[in-house]
Amino acid sequence: MAQHDPRLILLDPRDNVFVARMRLAAGETVDTGAGPAVLDRDIALAHKVARQPIAAGEKILKYGAPIGVATEAIAAGQHVHVQNMKSDYTPTYHLEDERKAGAVQ
Repeated sequence: MAQHDPRLILLDPRDNVFVARMRLAAGETVDTGAGPAVLDRDIALAHKVARQPIAAGEKILKYGAPIGVATEAIAAGQHVHVQNMKSDYTPTYHLEDERKAGAVQ
């Protein structure tokens, strides 16, 4: 893949997600290295953004390792978080409880 948007970090070349280096606004266009993608929502610092389309059931790779599975199809540039992935490490209901308490965005 070609060079990607400098506001996004690629932690490992095997990853299918980037990590945001800063807050990004919904509607902004980012370069994924395979072409432009429009962000579907505001992206918080250190949150994941799909590097490429990810099929439902496909593993989410970060640091070159699986961290969870997509619960629905995810487009390039889409926020990857509890709304569309299930963690391999933290039960999603715990994350949802934290989000409701304001601890997770």
